[in-house]
Amino acid sequence: MSRERENFAHRIWYGESSLYWLLLPLTWLYTAVITARKYLYTAGVMRSESMPVPVIIVGNITVGGTGKTPLAIWLVEQLKRKGFQPGIISRGYRGKVGSIPVKATPESNPDIVGDEAILMAKRGNCPVVVHPDRVAAARTIIELGVDVIVADDGLQHFRLARDFELIVIDGTRGFGNGKLLPAGPLREPASRLKTVDDVLVQQYSDGNDKFLRRASDWHPGKFDMQATSISTLDDSKVMQIEMLSGKSVHAIAGIGNPERFFRLLESHNINVIRHPLQDHADIMQSDLTFDDDLDVVMTEKDAVKCLSWLDTSHCWYVPVDINFRESAGEALMEKLLQKISRRKYKRA
Repeated sequence: MSRERENFAHRIWYGESSLYWLLLPLTWLYTAVITARKYLYTAGVMRSESMPVPVIIVGNITVGGTGKTPLAIWLVEQLKRKGFQPGIISRGYRGKVGSIPVKATPESNPDIVGDEAILMAKRGNCPVVVHPDRVAAARTIIELGVDVIVADDGLQHFRLARDFELIVIDGTRGFGNGKLLPAGPLREPASRLKTVDDVLVQQYSDGNDKFLRRASDWHPGKFDMQATSISTLDDSKVMQIEMLSGKSVHAIAGIGNPERFFRLLESHNINVIRHPLQDHADIMQSDLTFDDDLDVVMTEKDAVKCLSWLDTSHCWYVPVDINFRESAGEALMEKLLQKISRRKYKRA
């Protein structure tokens, strides 16, 4: 989807446009297809495949970024602290891995494995395997010695059985107009929230919680993204993000919600010149060339696509970390570890 088409869709999904009704016939068809497919799995006509190790799904029910990838990395870090050997499987969006699952590393080609897989391999410091078929990816990563699988996305990939489902919601966008694709941003009905193990909302505020009222019997955990440093693309220089306070920068963001990145920079008193790109966009030299000598700042996901060819000292990326509100992180891990323990007990 081009940036223009993406913007047009977002105006319908998240704006005040009533043009969504033009797409309702396609939404009815989409609803019929996903309902039938889910019924076939529930009835046992189509079967989910279980893995010999626990599988954790980090997904969403809306199109676009919600913070799944940073959460997957956070979960891996927490599981390693508990003595597990976790690994991550990913679709490898916009990559071209072919018929055989591919192990992603920090040095992998983003054209093959996708940008998110490289980021997870770098930040998670764990095995990462990429393939659109999550079952094939899971089998491959088990051969690498992992004892817990974290699936980045894949909530709707029912062929892979799972032990724990976590849904992540963008609190600034919510569910938009509440319609399913293509009239709205929903991949599944909001009632899906009642069937998962836990729900987290990024950038929640009391002023944008209308979507939460649709499911009054669950209480999601809340988190934000925090940034404390910036780094050159080759990590040769790192400095505190406050060094950019009061300065103007060109900000590049090829993520699901670029505005979230821009606002993060502005929260550090940085004057942001916005350059939003399509999610997972290929970045060219021309995207980073401007008629001034201002610093260029980009997301960590975008940076992995530039490292092999960009040679400049004024380009930086911003690593982000999860900052849970109250005790949401501890509550999540408690639920998760209980599920894993029950799975191991049943197998014993």
